[in-house]
Amino acid sequence: MLVLGRAVFLGFCIGLIWGVGCALVLLYSIYLAGYRKGVRDSIQPEKASRYLETLQKIRGRGRDEL
Repeated sequence: MLVLGRAVFLGFCIGLIWGVGCALVLLYSIYLAGYRKGVRDSIQPEKASRYLETLQKIRGRGRDEL
């Protein structure tokens, strides 16, 4: 029973680390894709309407709200 307990504990730890690691990699890749798209939109000569709306909202805020 002691061997089974160790195997279950080891499998749980490896599975948890693997699962959390994969989830973090997925979230990071989604974040980078959105960031790259935002940078690409910001350097285009003709700005996208969504970019201009967001920029207007940011500039409309006071410094105390940021």
